[in-house]
Amino acid sequence: MRAVSANLFALLFLCALASVFYVWSALENRLERHKRGFSAPGAGSFHQGLPADLSAKTFRALLTVPAAQRPHLGDRLEARNLTDQTASAGNRDYHVNGDNKRSALREGPVKLGSPVEDGIFWSEWLEDLLPVGFSEEYALSWRERARTYRIVKLEPGCGRISNQLATFADGTKACVRYGINADQVQGETLTYYLASLLGITNLPPLVLSQVNSDSEQWAAVRTRIGGLLWSDRAVVSLTEWVSNLTGVVTPAPLRQESSGLHPVLGELQNKTTAELLELMQWSDLIIFDYLTANFDRLVSNLFSLQWDSRVMERDTNNLLKTPRGDLVFIDNEAGLVHGFRVLNMWEKYHSTVLSSVCVFRKRTMQRVAELHRRRDARKRLRELYRDSEPLSQELGFLSDEHAGVLQDRIDRIYKHILHCKAKYSQL
Repeated sequence: MRAVSANLFALLFLCALASVFYVWSALENRLERHKRGFSAPGAGSFHQGLPADLSAKTFRALLTVPAAQRPHLGDRLEARNLTDQTASAGNRDYHVNGDNKRSALREGPVKLGSPVEDGIFWSEWLEDLLPVGFSEEYALSWRERARTYRIVKLEPGCGRISNQLATFADGTKACVRYGINADQVQGETLTYYLASLLGITNLPPLVLSQVNSDSEQWAAVRTRIGGLLWSDRAVVSLTEWVSNLTGVVTPAPLRQESSGLHPVLGELQNKTTAELLELMQWSDLIIFDYLTANFDRLVSNLFSLQWDSRVMERDTNNLLKTPRGDLVFIDNEAGLVHGFRVLNMWEKYHSTVLSSVCVFRKRTMQRVAELHRRRDARKRLRELYRDSEPLSQELGFLSDEHAGVLQDRIDRIYKHILHCKAKYSQL
């Protein structure tokens, strides 16, 4: 009887702890949403086929659990050499981004032809209507400025309390992410450079900085740093703060009552161009989060259904949208390092989300195919990271084990593309 009572008490304690973590996570998200000036969220749900054995722990409590890795793969897909490919330039100002003609085409019904080509890829005309979110040129310019700008204010506003919203001397802002540990800063930083490698421009620019109250950049906030109990000379990440953003709810084809996002013309041709452009970005997001094993966006909402049946009716974690509909992928601390460490607990949810999509951006998939063919993801990511970030040596890089997991996930996505191609190429 005592053993039964003890087990019951332990179960109740774990449930209470899970509830505290969940409520705290919601409060953090609401604080950041308030800071960004959010509108009220819409309604939505998610994709069917949820695993039956949902765990009783929250994703916030699983950051230190060891992960399992799994090798895989085979087959071929045509791939282009990506060495000289760069993202096209674009205007980052979300208040005026894009010309009037392009904006009109985005908002109207589909008139330019089929939304899908070559069986499983979004059409080229749709690709041409989607401007670069944060162009390579803009990101480079912002990073150069952010490394030298004086920080004159630190305040809450970027998620957990250890993170801070920084104001530079010129009035612009950035999120300073200190992280629970250095692995989170490393994960977010490497996730940013992996996005650059894939040509995904939905992530705000990021730089690393070393906290030093005696340096010119940090001197004005010396007292505030002392109150935060940050370690001296800790490496933190600074990501550009973008205002005037709203939350994003899962689109209809990815909700529970739907079968997923597939290249079926009857399901896509009745959508507006703007809806198709958002779905195109969602397909990139799902591929990207699978690659990085980021459990703190779609996957965490899927996981949370066990205690919150309406979680999918609210905004998706760490995903925002500009006034004209461009998606912004924020707060990627759970990617790569942490995501790989807890992969054994989350892989079934990652696989569920990946299987819901069978239509892709051709440009993104060409880069995935090239990384699969050359099998040099680690080398290319490390070179880009070290060439772009002066503090890369201080923060470090992926372990051999985690670099192998990344290559394996690239191979798995490649295999998934082949599966979709075989299934839909004759339609």
